[in-house]
Amino acid sequence: MNSFFQKINSEQLTLVDFYATWCGPCKTMAPILSDLKKKVGDAATILKVDVDANPAISQQYRIQGVPTLILFKKGQILWRQSGVVALPQLEHIIHQYQA
Repeated sequence: MNSFFQKINSEQLTLVDFYATWCGPCKTMAPILSDLKKKVGDAATILKVDVDANPAISQQYRIQGVPTLILFKKGQILWRQSGVVALPQLEHIIHQYQA
């Protein structure tokens, strides 16, 4: 997971989706995140972190429910929300922190 820390510490916005394979709402988020990537392009990197496969990272960021989305830039948390988030809201958040 070294690449995880490299990405969240970069200058580029990185949206991390903490998810679980058994989680219904997480499955709902997958196509939303795919559409988001198409809309924002290189403005943000999108990473998916399976909480069951990466318990140390999940603990470090105090993930208590899935899906949890966290937006990072230079290692700082800019925004965080649990649950399904609609595409327009995610797009607005990316553009808000893009500057």
